[in-house]
Amino acid sequence: MITYNDIYEAARQERYSEQLQPLSKNFVVEVSKYLKEKKQFTLKESEEFSGVIDKTKKQFENAVTFFKELIVRRRKKILNLVLIAAETGISKRDFENMLDFEKELFEELMKCMDFSDKKLNKVLDGNKLEQIQNNELVLFKEDVKGFVGLDAENMGPFEKGQIANIPRPIAKILSEDGKVDKVYE
Repeated sequence: MITYNDIYEAARQERYSEQLQPLSKNFVVEVSKYLKEKKQFTLKESEEFSGVIDKTKKQFENAVTFFKELIVRRRKKILNLVLIAAETGISKRDFENMLDFEKELFEELMKCMDFSDKKLNKVLDGNKLEQIQNNELVLFKEDVKGFVGLDAENMGPFEKGQIANIPRPIAKILSEDGKVDKVYE
């Protein structure tokens, strides 16, 4: 049977350690039983035990606070592990110290990270492709001073013989003026 001190100690160890701390597999079930017992005891109304009931109420409130703190700290550590695993590909660190529901949380968050990465890469690849398709590779036949492009970005200066990948509309204008030739691969 779990005690107030067990809950306090678990929260304290989690607070002062960077790694997930091991908990018994039935820790949450035991805490639930403990809290139910304390709550039922605090609901009793008896003048003979009023001091004991007040003390038990305070212990109950503190136990709930410690348990919530424990769970929040463990979730933060799991989120950190998910971020590390997403960046490094290593996902089993501290896995053995996770409770079953925490392992499920970890796996689901990893799936979300993978999905998010795939969407991000798809957008990045699409933008690269779009940018490549909207640009033209040209060879400058003469020196061209710097100018402002279509999106108000500074372009150039360019020297005779230089090859550049520039937006198609600008390449068309420069080609019509005889300043560039299109380069074909």
